[in-house]
Formats: sequence, structure tokens, C-alpha cells
Amino acid sequence: MTKGELIEAVHSTSDGDLSKKAAGEIIDCVFKTIAKDIKKSGRFSYPDFGTFTLRKRKARTGRNPQTGEKLKIKASKTVGFKPAPTLKGSL
Repeated sequence: MTKGELIEAVHSTSDGDLSKKAAGEIIDCVFKTIAKDIKKSGRFSYPDFGTFTLRKRKARTGRNPQTGEKLKIKASKTVGFKPAPTLKGSL
């Protein structure tokens, strides 16, 4: 599903009470809020959907696939997702 499809789905569920522009702004706001919370607390949980967690990757040695040369990969952060049992069971 693309962002446009999500906006269309939210707009159509609102029975015309919500414009597409307003639906898009709400969706943007929701995702920005989720991202801020993950940065701040390291975790965001939504019941019956799942949990987003901040994960840290250690620095490691990698390899350039073209030349075979070894290189250092810096430590980084990423976001992981664990689906709730309700969501997992419905798949």
C-alpha cells in the first residue's frame, strides 16, 4: 500500500466527512508522532497491531563485494517491528 492509497482508504472510511488533504495531514502527523516517541523512549506499542522498538547495531567488519576489500561498518540504529499475536494470527 502506498501513501496515496492509505490516504484514499482513510478518506473513503470517513464517509466524506474528511477531505483527502485533511486525511493526509492526519496520517503525516501520526507517523511523525510515532517516530518522535521511538526516538524519545525507544519503543512504541499499539494494541492488537504490534510494537516498534529502537535497535542498535554494533560496528562490524564488512567486505566490498566487487573488490573483496575489507571495510569497517559503523555502529548504527534501526527500528524493528514485532507484530502482536492478534495481527499475527489474522495473517
